[in-house]
Amino acid sequence: MKRISIDPITRLEGHGKIEIFLNDDGDVVNTYFQVPELRGFEQFCVGRLAEEMPVITNRICGVCPEAHHIASVKALDKLFGVTPPDAAKKIRELLYMAFFVTDHTTHFYALGGPDFIVGPDAPPSERNILGVINKVGLDAAKKVINCRARNHHVLEMVGGRGIHLPAGVPGGWSKSINEKERAEIAAIARENIDFALFSLKAFDDIVLKNPAYLDIITSDIYVHNTYYMGLVDDKNRVNFYDGMVRVVDPEGKEFVKYHPSDYVSHIAERVEEWSYLKYPYLKAVGWKGFVDGIDSGIYAASPLSRLNVSDSMPTAKAQEHFERMYETLGSKKVNGRYQPIHHRLVTHWARLIELLYASERMLELATDPEITSPNVRVIPERIVGKGIGCVEAPRGTLTHHYESDDRGVLTMVNMIVGTTNNYAPMTLSIKRAAEKLITKGKIIEQGLLNKIEMAFRLYDPCLSCATHSLPGQMPLIVNIRNADGEVIRTFSR
Repeated sequence: MKRISIDPITRLEGHGKIEIFLNDDGDVVNTYFQVPELRGFEQFCVGRLAEEMPVITNRICGVCPEAHHIASVKALDKLFGVTPPDAAKKIRELLYMAFFVTDHTTHFYALGGPDFIVGPDAPPSERNILGVINKVGLDAAKKVINCRARNHHVLEMVGGRGIHLPAGVPGGWSKSINEKERAEIAAIARENIDFALFSLKAFDDIVLKNPAYLDIITSDIYVHNTYYMGLVDDKNRVNFYDGMVRVVDPEGKEFVKYHPSDYVSHIAERVEEWSYLKYPYLKAVGWKGFVDGIDSGIYAASPLSRLNVSDSMPTAKAQEHFERMYETLGSKKVNGRYQPIHHRLVTHWARLIELLYASERMLELATDPEITSPNVRVIPERIVGKGIGCVEAPRGTLTHHYESDDRGVLTMVNMIVGTTNNYAPMTLSIKRAAEKLITKGKIIEQGLLNKIEMAFRLYDPCLSCATHSLPGQMPLIVNIRNADGEVIRTFSR
């Protein structure tokens, strides 16, 4: 048996490793997507004061601190039995939309985008942000840089700091927004809408109009029929900040819809001895191993998943592109809703539609007269002792669960982060890509290995969040092992 190792995997947050085992004929026998970082963040939070959690958990990683910050303050609202004023909820969501714009922009242009913009067969030295700039031109690069800069300015203005923000507190927000700030944020949101439309056009021109890329997207290499999960509002539309958790089966039928506080009734976490990361699955279906289909409890929670569980988008322009995506790929409407798309590389397209939705929603909030209300906090006066907060992180559904004693000292902490939800689907995708792309010993080409990496990169994994490791690192390693288990080749980037 031969063994292929991809170690470290690249263009993700955290450290991962892929092991590919081959038989004597050179065909794939099995694959392992291992996360060798130690999981422990939840445990060392036990014994801390609950109100410290928003500024502790937003240091889990440097990519998505805002997601942990908002999920944490929502959990504290429940733990302290307090309901924030409407203006505070809107400020939180406004900040969250600016965060989504920056995060999705980063992934499309710097992490996942190079696979298509530069090309999956391009040399590794070119499949990066500099290769993207060379491909799309300096003017486009300036748009990307300016988008991230102006939205980080919003994060600092509203959140109190550009990274690891401190403004969220139980019962609301620590500062209000004045009229000058509101007008500036509204102008930025309008620029974001233009940028999102520019990005969708770039995806259309570079990817959808390229037959070779379209063949990759719609090929059977990157397909899995799993359940899908995402937050929806009271009209079953996408919602990043609040709502009910909706799960649909592989055929698109609603399997369950539950309040985030009931997640333990629906989600279980499986442990495998060869990785520090857990594998969440649907309790009602059960764990059936690393297989997809309606009888497997494996589900995905990603940008594509959020669109697959939703009836529609809440904003007009995003709705237009939502319909175009499903109709372009041949999805039919059943009972007024599109059937799920199972081609996982379409996640990149879904991510850009979400970028547009976040921009439009940001403008809605910035032009809401209540956003400048000075009434942004209700001071907590009691301790309930249990709080569960949930938001949609860019990578999937994020849940924070805290329990405390009557002094507010934490006695239990559990977090299911976006990437953790997708660990089993990523494992499926890597194995399927390896099986399709490696046959009879044809295994060693860099472009081939990059296509295997594309199978997990589309999920935009954040392994520092998923393992709660501090600090995160960037490497990924691939090992190739023969039938005797010996490493015959290693790739490390």
